[in-house]
Amino acid sequence: MAKEKFDEPDSAKDADINKYELEHYMAQGHTPMMAQYHMIKAQHPDCLLFYRMGDFYELFYDDAITASEVLDITLTKRGKNQGDDIAMCGVPYHACDPYLAKLIRAGFKVAICEQMETPDQAKKRAKNEGKSVSKALVRREVRRIVTQGTLTEDNLLDARTNNYLCALSDVGGQTGLAWIELSTGAFAVQPIHSNNIRTALERISPAEILVTETIWSKYQNQCNAMKDIITVQSDSTFTIEQTRSHLASVYQGDTLTGIQNLSRSECSAAGALIGYIAKTQKGKIPHIGKPQHISENEIMEIDGATRKNLEMLHTLTGERKGSLLDTIDMTVTGAGARMLQTHLASPLTDPKRIKSRLDRVECFFKEDFLRDTIRQKLRTSPDIQRALSRLTLGRGSPKDLCIIRDGLEQSEIIRAQLQHDTHAKTILSNRIKSLRQPPSVSALQDELKKAFNDNPPALARDGGFIREGYNSKLDDLRDLRNDSRRHIAALQSDYQQQTKIDALKIKYNNVLGYFVEVPSKRADALMVKGEGKDKKDRSNVFVHRQTMANVVRFTTPKLSDLERDILSAAEKTLAIEQGLFNDFVQKTADLSPQLERIAHALAAIDVSASLAELAKEHNHVRPTVDNSTAFQITGGRHPVVETALKKQSEDFVPNNCDLSPQQKLWVLTGPNMAGKSTFLRQNALIAILAQIGAYVPAQEAHIGVIDRCFSRVGASDDLARGHSTFMVEMVETATILNQSTQRSLVILDEIGRGTATFDGLSIAWACVEHLHDVNQCRSLFATHYHELTSLSTKLPTLSCHAMEVKEWKNDIVFMHKVIQGSANRSYGIHVAKLAGLPASVITRANTILHMLQKNEQSGTLSTLANDLPLFSSTIAPPTIPRTPSKAEETLSSLDPDSLTPREALEALYSLKSLLDS
Repeated sequence: MAKEKFDEPDSAKDADINKYELEHYMAQGHTPMMAQYHMIKAQHPDCLLFYRMGDFYELFYDDAITASEVLDITLTKRGKNQGDDIAMCGVPYHACDPYLAKLIRAGFKVAICEQMETPDQAKKRAKNEGKSVSKALVRREVRRIVTQGTLTEDNLLDARTNNYLCALSDVGGQTGLAWIELSTGAFAVQPIHSNNIRTALERISPAEILVTETIWSKYQNQCNAMKDIITVQSDSTFTIEQTRSHLASVYQGDTLTGIQNLSRSECSAAGALIGYIAKTQKGKIPHIGKPQHISENEIMEIDGATRKNLEMLHTLTGERKGSLLDTIDMTVTGAGARMLQTHLASPLTDPKRIKSRLDRVECFFKEDFLRDTIRQKLRTSPDIQRALSRLTLGRGSPKDLCIIRDGLEQSEIIRAQLQHDTHAKTILSNRIKSLRQPPSVSALQDELKKAFNDNPPALARDGGFIREGYNSKLDDLRDLRNDSRRHIAALQSDYQQQTKIDALKIKYNNVLGYFVEVPSKRADALMVKGEGKDKKDRSNVFVHRQTMANVVRFTTPKLSDLERDILSAAEKTLAIEQGLFNDFVQKTADLSPQLERIAHALAAIDVSASLAELAKEHNHVRPTVDNSTAFQITGGRHPVVETALKKQSEDFVPNNCDLSPQQKLWVLTGPNMAGKSTFLRQNALIAILAQIGAYVPAQEAHIGVIDRCFSRVGASDDLARGHSTFMVEMVETATILNQSTQRSLVILDEIGRGTATFDGLSIAWACVEHLHDVNQCRSLFATHYHELTSLSTKLPTLSCHAMEVKEWKNDIVFMHKVIQGSANRSYGIHVAKLAGLPASVITRANTILHMLQKNEQSGTLSTLANDLPLFSSTIAPPTIPRTPSKAEETLSSLDPDSLTPREALEALYSLKSLLDS
């Protein structure tokens, strides 16, 4: 958790060097430059300060010690302060991004302090101000504060993952949440119940969360797990007046009216985000879309424990590979991948919106050629969203403008392809409409095509990105810069012809620059001409510069202009290119809403086409999703497990699940490793996939909309908070029983196993009754407490099911099939045997199990210890020596490697005869 100190506007502080502050630090014995450092560092005490000095960003004092440890770079020193060495380390400014990324991932904030003038400019400024030129101090300013939630550069971000900055506000007892993706401009707000704060934050999975001291104190219990990404702001930054002012600075007209219709808490959270962005970006606001308002019941709520248990976005080890998202993500663009992640994190609860998504997937599912063509075009579509954000923030490059150009070109091709398909034209009409370019956007695309080279440099300051032929003045300057000798030779030839002096030369030295040199005996003619009456072309008038012993030197206005152009051609060339670049950036920024609409449509098309590809490749079907309370799945499969088995050339065993109102609570029994947990999880995942608008791994699926999904599967602890495995189990179970509704889906596995047998059975028994009578939700309850199956006679909508097991030759075979009825055994000892427990332990366990079952039936469990001597059945039987048989003696005497095939066959017959006898 970090508390920011830059709550008040500090642009005035950063704009000019405050001489009084500077003198204050210099009075402490610091040099002017180090005094400037201390002054700027004092304005940003909670950030590591990247202090630009020439070609490096330098860090000093504690910042240097911290950075050297995190970045594993050499720690040096720069002079002394009050007798102590000043610690220092640095990174090259032109290659700082990898170092910056490492510091941000480690949880630090970094203030980037740039040199705002060159040393020569500083000296010129000092001279104009009447100050000592030798002591001129280069002016420096913090131009940006880099935090975890405000990243925009591609090399600092994962192209396929969202990076949200979030704000939590509480106004008048109402809680509001707002989050923004600075690199794309995606913006959303939502009212939330105070009890659901943690669930909402876990759904968004932000990189940074803004709260006030008051909010942090009030909701610390819910936010404590995320304290490393909490940034505490002053209460004043969340006031309605302040936040409305921030929103008004971004939105105007009808858009602002819509913003003002938000609740006070939503407005507070949204405005606080804008204010924080303005502070960290030093007043530069990127393109930000209109906030999408999400109502509290608009999406399926899934708490953090459930997301973790179901491994939706990450596996239990925190990796993306092997998660549900990794399995279903077949998108071919970064924007599509981010949108799919958003959909998966927030399944819908509106059947109409779900149906619209499914219709679009179905369109691509049925049209193989269309799907393949569109996906092929999308593969070459660049990330318009993130390029647009960088350009509007002033951190864009020529490459970003080319991304806009190429993205628009691809969008037109895709739109034409969709428009040409009759079915797609109807189903995807809104997407096609969004892809249509208004004249202003088409004009921008055309201009970008004409202006920019195909492979521009990464930085505008490098130049060379404007195409030849686009700007005549630029072409002339480039020509001068690249071929100055040819131009001088051409002018010399012109003058030779004009003056009829073959010995005329154009030369150069450091004193006179370029000059015309002729023999002294021919110079009089030029001097006469220079004073002639021909005023039509003054550019060729020869002006005397210098007389030598044998030659006379002249200049002309045309030669002076050419000299000036040659010497300044490179600088002018770069200036023209940067001027053109800035003009295009402004034009692009002015069209941000239209460009964002096109980029969003491309991402949505990618998601629909990728889900159709997934359905085709893995044999998924379109589910029926409505407002009923149905839950009927035929031939359901676990998408992640099935994919893993396919790689091993194995088949997944499908299962049915019917949680209709007559049997909405299933009690599932059976041994471990038989597939209970897989069955539980697969049904929850199928429901989630259906409600994001995806096809599902099943033969048929009919799902009534689920408002909340809960999962309590697996064992884990939270030792940092003092919670044992059993306590975590009970906390998660309490959440389920307190929050699930009739429209919820609950999957529970082994409730009560972390305590004594009778305690656990009692808890599990009571939970089943509560789910049935109070919550009345659709539930799958897996257990080893077979006693719970007797509740089917008491609870009318409880149905007993079991995992099918076959016994063969004192062993068991898991069928991975769910059948009606209940298991009479858990086969735990068989599973222990499969795991490799010593044979003596297995034997002893079977003996104890037999005695337990016998004594339980006779009611004499208390005498069990007397009936089971501690070592009676674990002592290995004595080994009795015996004489080997003739067949064994013959077999041991054989040398298989030396036998011929015939001898081996004869030996085999000989052994058989010995065994028969």
